Amino acid sequence: MDKYETYEITDEQWKKIEPLMPPEYTGKKGRPRKDNRTMVNGILWINHSGAQWRQLPKKYGPWQSVYSRFAKWRDNGLWEQIFAELNKDIDTENYSIDSTCAKVHQSANGGEKKRE
Repeated sequence: MDKYETYEITDEQWKKIEPLMPPEYTGKKGRPRKDNRTMVNGILWINHSGAQWRQLPKKYGPWQSVYSRFAKWRDNGLWEQIFAELNKDIDTENYSIDSTCAKVHQSANGGEKKRE
């Protein structure tokens, strides 16, 4: 297994969102664009890893291209459509939310400090 595969979208997820994606071939001259699935996987890698765009592995293409596609899809609302589609079949019956709370001493959170 490739070390990046843990961040990538599954075949089942891809089948759900592929119809939402813009056409890959625009008919314009020049170098062919990377396919949408590679771009989505590159964006997911950035999201999961927390790395900077410049640290994107070369297998996803130039970071500028991946960022450009991310920004375009963000601006035209495609990400909201993707998340809505992937959340349609989610099982919301068994959520487990951690409600742990840690108290901080008032002097640590900006409260007044006692002076002697």
